[in-house]
Amino acid sequence: MLFKDLQIIEPILRALEQEGYSNPTPIQEKAIPIVLSSKDLLGCAQTGTGKTAAFAIPILQLLSKPHAAKPKEKAIRALILTPTRELAIQIEESFNAYGKGLRLQHLVVFGGVSQHPQTAALQRGVDILVATPGRLLDLMSQGFINLKDVEIFVLDEADRMLDMGFVHDVKRVITKLPSKRQTLFFSATMPTEIQSLASAILTNPEKVTITPVSSTAETIQQTVYCVDKQQKRSLLAHLLQDSSIASALVFTRTKHGADKVVKDLTKVGIRAEAIHGNKSQNARQRALGNFKNRHTRVLVATDIAARGIDVDELSHVINYELPNIPETYVHRIGRTGRAGLSGTAFSFCENEELAYLLDIQKLIGKKIPVQTDHPYHVELVMASAKKAPSGGATTQRNRNNRFVPRNKKNTGNFSNQKRQN
Repeated sequence: MLFKDLQIIEPILRALEQEGYSNPTPIQEKAIPIVLSSKDLLGCAQTGTGKTAAFAIPILQLLSKPHAAKPKEKAIRALILTPTRELAIQIEESFNAYGKGLRLQHLVVFGGVSQHPQTAALQRGVDILVATPGRLLDLMSQGFINLKDVEIFVLDEADRMLDMGFVHDVKRVITKLPSKRQTLFFSATMPTEIQSLASAILTNPEKVTITPVSSTAETIQQTVYCVDKQQKRSLLAHLLQDSSIASALVFTRTKHGADKVVKDLTKVGIRAEAIHGNKSQNARQRALGNFKNRHTRVLVATDIAARGIDVDELSHVINYELPNIPETYVHRIGRTGRAGLSGTAFSFCENEELAYLLDIQKLIGKKIPVQTDHPYHVELVMASAKKAPSGGATTQRNRNNRFVPRNKKNTGNFSNQKRQN
């Protein structure tokens, strides 16, 4: 199927062609006709599926139609609410790219920077507003934003909103929206609280589900490296000696950990930068820009900061520390292997992370091969219940498991598990 088969107007088709896009992704193919029909949409799709264009393209088309009643001057007609600054910027860039041939004004607002350029743009008039919850509510309280004329509301990355504690802020925003509106709701996962929120704000929605979060792209080669915690930095430097690793996005669990990895890599002559919540907005955008332009080979990120990072042809994702939430692993490695391209995901695993690894493998439904051909390989054994990491209910069931790789000499996988009760 081609974009032109979706009844998209000529100005947007020209913009898509200039961006090099001709074929819609599965979520775009399914979602665009639904949105164009002015129906509510519940979309379940993981990162990297083309979700942003799935709502940006039809919103631009709907708002460009002649209005039965002339829209009020300076009225905000579409609101896209998203959890992080990076993702908000990326979404606004998409509206700019696809809508360059249309006379629609769009703006992105987020915290961490001066509000004056944002408020000046709002006073000039904005059709489409992309916002993070905190700055949006702040500007609303100051009287710079009124949502009473919003025709289309998009709640993006709803599950990440929940993870970051923004659900109450989202509910406050929703109370300021007109009851008569079109709502588009997107989430990579659908925990109970997110399902309840969706039910509360959607009216007879059409549902689109693309690539369940429990699956990983077949184009991504996944490997586990068993290593002592103290040897992780040496292993990372060892792997990055391979010049074929053109770019690597490295994940840590904490902001302090991200900074420490950057410091360690810099010491051995590998150019790296960190991106996390303690960095200023300018520093984060500069680091991301350097990484996209290949001036920086390694970008080290925490999970919250990384949501929204979209880098063309990212070759490697490295889990320096395994996440304690299995779905997060899928999101992380989904940064590579996009648009049908191949990608590689390395995961470092120490003793205390074995429970996390077992949960990840259960979620994705397959064993991840273990690479033993490196100088820092160790055999790992599940820690006792007292030492086991507290990753929630899924971790508790692994207590007292003992765990040994099947084959010490060759690449193996975590298929043999011994329970000692």
